[in-house]
Amino acid sequence: MHTSPGSGHVDALHVKHAGLDARLRAEMARPAPDAGLVKDIKKQKLKIKEEISRL
Repeated sequence: MHTSPGSGHVDALHVKHAGLDARLRAEMARPAPDAGLVKDIKKQKLKIKEEISRL
């Protein structure tokens, strides 16, 4: 199977985004989520999403 150049990078970004999503869900499920951590995770997810859209 032939893949386009950079598709491995996009796949890696999707995996990283999914991992951050899981971390965010886990943090939000806690009785007292850390607002700073939630904000940081959301920022990281947004950066990855923006990078994926540029590719």
